[in-house]
Amino acid sequence: MADEFFSVEVAGIKRDLPLMEIKPGVKIAILNILGDYEFVNAASAELAALLADRNLDVLVTAEAKSIPLAHALSTTMKLPYVVLRKTHKPYMGDALQSETLSITTGQPQTLFLDAKDRRLVAGKRIAIIDDVISTGSTLQGMRLIMDKAGARVVAEAAIFTEGDRAQWYDIVALGHLPVWVED
Repeated sequence: MADEFFSVEVAGIKRDLPLMEIKPGVKIAILNILGDYEFVNAASAELAALLADRNLDVLVTAEAKSIPLAHALSTTMKLPYVVLRKTHKPYMGDALQSETLSITTGQPQTLFLDAKDRRLVAGKRIAIIDDVISTGSTLQGMRLIMDKAGARVVAEAAIFTEGDRAQWYDIVALGHLPVWVED
C-alpha cells in the first residue's frame, strides 16, 4: 500500500494519487480513473472545451485505463470513439498493429486496430486520447496505427502529461505530473 501521495485537482475535483516506484529511485503518481465517474466527467468536460475548435470526427484511445475518458468525451462531444486493443481477437479481422512500451509495466505491448474501426477512422480527423502521457511510447504507437489507417491526427489530449514538459508542448492537457528521482 502506498504511503506517499501527490494531490491533484481538475475542475474542482481533488484526488490524492499514490506514488509508485517504477524502478529503483524513480517514482510516479498513479492516476487510475477506472470507476471514478466524478473525476472522469469533470476531466472530460474540461478537455471537450479545449478540443471544441478542432473539428474532430473520431476519438481514439488505447485499452484500458483511458476508456472511461474516451467514452465520456464521446458522449459530451457527440463523436464516435475507437479503442485500440492490447490483444488480437479473431473477430478483429485484418487488424493493424504497432508496438509500445508502457512506463507502468516496463513491458512491450502491442496495440491493434480492429478492421471495422479501420473503416471508421480512414480519412477522418482524429484526436488521440489518453489518461496520462509520460514517455510518449503509447502515443507514438497510436499515431503509427492512425497513419497506417489513413487517418489524420489533429489533436492529442490527456488529463495529465508527465515527465519532461518540453516534450509535451503540443499536447492538450489539464495538468502536469512530476517524476520523482532520488539523487
